Amino acid sequence: MTGGLLAQYLLIGLAVLGSVLIVLRKLAPQLTSRWLAAASIHFSRPERAGWVRAFGRRLQPKQATGNCSDGCSTCGACGTKPPAAAKVEAMPLEFRSRD
Repeated sequence: MTGGLLAQYLLIGLAVLGSVLIVLRKLAPQLTSRWLAAASIHFSRPERAGWVRAFGRRLQPKQATGNCSDGCSTCGACGTKPPAAAKVEAMPLEFRSRD
């Protein structure tokens, strides 16, 4: 295997891995949040180098702040959301001849 072919396989593998991670974030957000939290704890240990701890802090998943502006809707205190737009009544189509 030549060096160029190996580099090509590595780039394709990284692209596929990135795609899989994006799909997992969209389809299983709680699972990936737990994975990020576990990795963050692992990298944030005091005996690690400074740059490793900084990387661990960046991996920490976003948490709900508990106020009504974050939109978590876990407590139900925010009430119902207003409708996006008023419903428009359906109007029948009229076809006219070109005569």
